[in-house]
Amino acid sequence: IAEGHAVTFSGGMAKDGLLPFCNIYSSFMQRAYDNIIHDAAIMKLNMVLCLDRAGIVGEDGPTHHGAYDLAFLRPIPNITIASPLDEHDMRRMMFTAQMPDMGTFVIRYPRGRGSRIDWKCPLESMEVGKGRKLKDGKHVAVLSLGPIGTEVAKAIMIAEMKSCNEGRTLSVAHYDMRFLKPIDTDILDEVGKNFQKIVTIEDGVIKGGLGSAVLEYMADKGYKPEVVRLGIPDKFVEHGTVAELRKIIGMDAESIAERLIN
Repeated sequence: IAEGHAVTFSGGMAKDGLLPFCNIYSSFMQRAYDNIIHDAAIMKLNMVLCLDRAGIVGEDGPTHHGAYDLAFLRPIPNITIASPLDEHDMRRMMFTAQMPDMGTFVIRYPRGRGSRIDWKCPLESMEVGKGRKLKDGKHVAVLSLGPIGTEVAKAIMIAEMKSCNEGRTLSVAHYDMRFLKPIDTDILDEVGKNFQKIVTIEDGVIKGGLGSAVLEYMADKGYKPEVVRLGIPDKFVEHGTVAELRKIIGMDAESIAERLIN
């Protein structure tokens, strides 16, 4: 009952004009699903839900992997779902979330260390629902969400170098989506029109999250690229280090590179 109470209590503070930051493990936010809908989103309350330990968390095992939040939150109206690539994005998303009339704003982030040493940056608001292109490419478009994008960048370097060594040319574009909801439809239109192969990568269950959202949009708009979805498979992932588990489920740089090449 603790997680449900935390969300409802935060909703009460928001209703009274305060701006609560409600911090709960991703895996335990499942227990507050009803509260998110009935005591926050339905009233468009201004509050920030910070989902710690999102994605694969390592040795804590299947009960603690933050695997499901993207999939179970995406259908709820009136919420924003954001996931930062790095510390700079994290700071700016938190700054954006506390701006006036942002409604129920979800930020999911992983357990562990960040990828930057220079984590300080100016606190500036971001345009909600807008991603960015990190790298140009011609043959394959990769859409990633959150910190897994750093692993994707390594995978792209591996894939392009390996293809070059084999006498082939592989040019991979990389887009950091930043937001699952609202999703950046300008990026989706761009890749839907210009690429025959799209790869989506998310540190969450493969069913219902970013990959599903991209497939839905492509079908609705009549785009017909090949869409390859990478994420946590439809099974409970056991204990192990994050590096070990990513390799097992095919989300380490080497495994991602193979999917880009083949």
